[in-house]
Amino acid sequence: MANDTMLMQMRDKPGFIAALDQSGGSTPGALRQYGIPDSAYNGDDEMFRLIHAMRVRIITAPAFTGEKVIGAILFEATMDGMAQGKPVPAFLWEDRGVVPFLKVDKGLEAEVDGVRFMKPIPALDGLLGRAVKAGIFGTKMRSVIERASPSGIAGVVAQQFELAAQIGSHGLVPILEPEVSIKIADKAEAESLLRTELLKGLDALPSTRNVMIKLTIPDTPDFYLPLIDHPRVVRVVALSGGYTRSDACRRLAANHRMIASFSRALINDLTKSMSEPEFDAALAQSIDEIWKASVDKV
Repeated sequence: MANDTMLMQMRDKPGFIAALDQSGGSTPGALRQYGIPDSAYNGDDEMFRLIHAMRVRIITAPAFTGEKVIGAILFEATMDGMAQGKPVPAFLWEDRGVVPFLKVDKGLEAEVDGVRFMKPIPALDGLLGRAVKAGIFGTKMRSVIERASPSGIAGVVAQQFELAAQIGSHGLVPILEPEVSIKIADKAEAESLLRTELLKGLDALPSTRNVMIKLTIPDTPDFYLPLIDHPRVVRVVALSGGYTRSDACRRLAANHRMIASFSRALINDLTKSMSEPEFDAALAQSIDEIWKASVDKV
């Protein structure tokens, strides 16, 4: 079965996950970075058409294959889109050997108790059913920790695991993403609280359920090894969190068996005005740098 092969790839294969899941709130910034100003489009439909074209340019580039990019996280509209005449999830897996994931959260609530919970996700079961039919392997959902608040962090983790149970019931593997902001003064303390709560949640999972976890690169190298070693964890991956690519890769390389799942740090150097050879070369360099930090540890 494809899912069994995908699971083996996500569990064991060297490489990293590309996060191509910018949503409504972050899409304008991604387009500006790509060289498309806000004045170049009117309304969400045009905006999403432009970001889809950017993503298709990335996933069809020669360097974007399962040799180094073992997975890709998609926005809902990207899952529903086409690449070279195929639905994007099918193109990724069948033509590129890249495991497709789907971002399912609908953004963040305002900060409460030092954290930002996920907004409600209406019609989640319907979305998950569509994802299964499209050949999606797993999902991703993000919340944010802004302070080392024991109760806030416990609440964020509880919300992540509650949704993970719903996602797992559809046969999908959820990526839990409780991001710790890199800007906070008590980041190390927040990471300690987070690790404790995540281990509690993992210990409570039934033996038939697996999850992945996406985390900010910790201040202390290898701090998340207890999570990586947990039998219910397929993989622990790192978000770039606002670090530059070089800084994120340097930090990641000090964390053994933790691989990247970068977004901005992957596409920072890409612009619409590049020729195809220039674009392909810049993307290949970015992929090589992130792959090296994911597999060649110090």
